[in-house]
Amino acid sequence: MNRQIGFDENTEEYLNKFYCILNKMIREMTQAELNNSISHNFIVQMIPHHKAAIEMSENILKYTSNETLQNIANRIIEEQTKSIENMENIKCECDEYKNSRQRLSSYQHIMDNIMQTMFTRMRCSKTTNRINCNFMWEMIPHHRGAVEMANTTLRFSICPELVPVLNAIIKSQVRGIKEMQNLLRNIGC
Repeated sequence: MNRQIGFDENTEEYLNKFYCILNKMIREMTQAELNNSISHNFIVQMIPHHKAAIEMSENILKYTSNETLQNIANRIIEEQTKSIENMENIKCECDEYKNSRQRLSSYQHIMDNIMQTMFTRMRCSKTTNRINCNFMWEMIPHHRGAVEMANTTLRFSICPELVPVLNAIIKSQVRGIKEMQNLLRNIGC
């Protein structure tokens, strides 16, 4: 956590909620009940990841008047809610798609590294009294983590129904990263 002394009341409230959401996401992703299906394991770890993005977006909407950022946050809520629904709809089918112990171990090792990097970058993101900037500095590594997790999962044998979900995650998160990077520059963060 890269915090400065002297945050105003709104920033303190915003950050307290952010860290609460982040800690819950970390706990739920790392304690997800994994089994012998890479498809299942991706779903049970990505759902809390998406839920956190929704909650973080709802949090920024309480504080921002920036229309572009409001649009980004609302699109995150819409897209990730839809992605959660899609994953829940295919979960039972995907649970049946089993992988070898060796492939599971290799996959989970890569995923654990991606998640730990994402958690660290989010915890240590720059924080100022500019809440709009804080949100994007937090959300960009969150989105990058999702892209890396989805790309990694595509390299393994998975249930076919999961492939379009992964591709949609990659497409939406890459677009979101670019939009936030542009907005960071435009508002002088």
